[in-house]
Amino acid sequence: MKSAAENLSPTRVKLNVEVPFDELKPNIDAAYKAVAEQIQVPGFRKGKVPARLIDQRVGRGYVLETAINEGLNDWYQQAVAETGIRPLARPEVEITEVPDPSATDGELKFTVEVDVRPEVELPDYAGIKVDVAAAEPSDEDVETALDELRGRFGTLKPVDRPAQAKDFLTIDITASVEGEEVDSASGLSYEVGSGTMLEGLDEAVTGLSAGEESVFETKLAGGEHAGEDASVKVTVTAVKERELPEADDDFAQLASEFDTIAELREDLTKQAAQSKVVGQGVEARDKVLDKLVELIEVPVPEAVLAEQIESHFNQANGGHAAGEDHDTEEHRAEVKANTERAFKNEVILDAIADKEEIGVSQSELIEYLVTTASQYGMDPNQFAQIMDQSGQVPMMVGEVRRRKALAVVLGQAEVTDSEGNAVDLSEFVRPAGEEPAAEETAGSAEDAAEVVPSDDPAAAKF
Repeated sequence: MKSAAENLSPTRVKLNVEVPFDELKPNIDAAYKAVAEQIQVPGFRKGKVPARLIDQRVGRGYVLETAINEGLNDWYQQAVAETGIRPLARPEVEITEVPDPSATDGELKFTVEVDVRPEVELPDYAGIKVDVAAAEPSDEDVETALDELRGRFGTLKPVDRPAQAKDFLTIDITASVEGEEVDSASGLSYEVGSGTMLEGLDEAVTGLSAGEESVFETKLAGGEHAGEDASVKVTVTAVKERELPEADDDFAQLASEFDTIAELREDLTKQAAQSKVVGQGVEARDKVLDKLVELIEVPVPEAVLAEQIESHFNQANGGHAAGEDHDTEEHRAEVKANTERAFKNEVILDAIADKEEIGVSQSELIEYLVTTASQYGMDPNQFAQIMDQSGQVPMMVGEVRRRKALAVVLGQAEVTDSEGNAVDLSEFVRPAGEEPAAEETAGSAEDAAEVVPSDDPAAAKF
């Protein structure tokens, strides 16, 4: 078999494939056997009908067509391997020449047009310069952490005053659509300002005392009326505030392994500093990726982009009319931008991974599987089995590989903070406890190179 690739555009290729008769013949023989199992001829057992009688009954042209259809995908895959292209979508096949059905020679010729992953030219990405926020924790950071810890040990007490931010309310809710009650609930607990229920609820309950009610308009978020406009009446039955324990030595002993509040504050200061360093790493990672996208031109195939966008909205709508409210021109523009960015990220980081000859070890893949399973609240073994059965393991290997590629670039970047100080991210770009080798300044730390956030509305894999 011979194949040749012709570039129609940076993202589309045309394959010209020629299959000689001697390579087509095994498929023709298999087609005769398949047809022999399907027809009955008096005097011959099923499956034993001679080829000449099959030609008489169904025609050699039908047998040839069957042989071509059965072998077409294998020849296409062989052509892909020979030419080294990386297809992104379904191929469009056109058969241009078939052997004469009455002959025993000739060749099959067909062409394939398919969108492919573009080749990109990588610049010198060593020493990319980015600025990040300073990492010195403030007194306010420490007090915030201390208040959060005190909040875990706080108690709720009723108060006789109007509700305000961070109060805990007991509420009854009734929702109506076009004057008809569609849902109701009573005795719900809600923290003012959390935004965890209906849009507009925080504004409606702020300033209400126990026994008072308010009506507001909103869009329902769930149930069979999801996405519909509704009038909601909320009644406050109780207002409570969280009473925090005193920040003293007794509290330090209750909430930590320390004996004094001074020791606890010192530890919280260290934690705040570490959190700031992680924040610097995340900020630097995102800015390095932004720089790469600015430096490298990546053509995006429109057909693949359109397919991903439609897939996103089909999944979001779930076949329900209510979901159509989200399919707006503004939302489509947002999803398109996110999808384009996700595509560019993958192409660039795959190219860097190829250049750096980055591989993925079994332990790295297992670590990624365990972490991802925990995000979905699943057992790691069950999650791994599902990924394997659905053929998603290669995709996950690619994701880990891209994370490592970005970590390599981040490890070579020149990072300074807002005060002009150099930032050392060596701990951020390698697994904890692993000493960096002289020739390798980046590892596969989970936070070091996450390419597409999980909450990205178009976190599609190409």
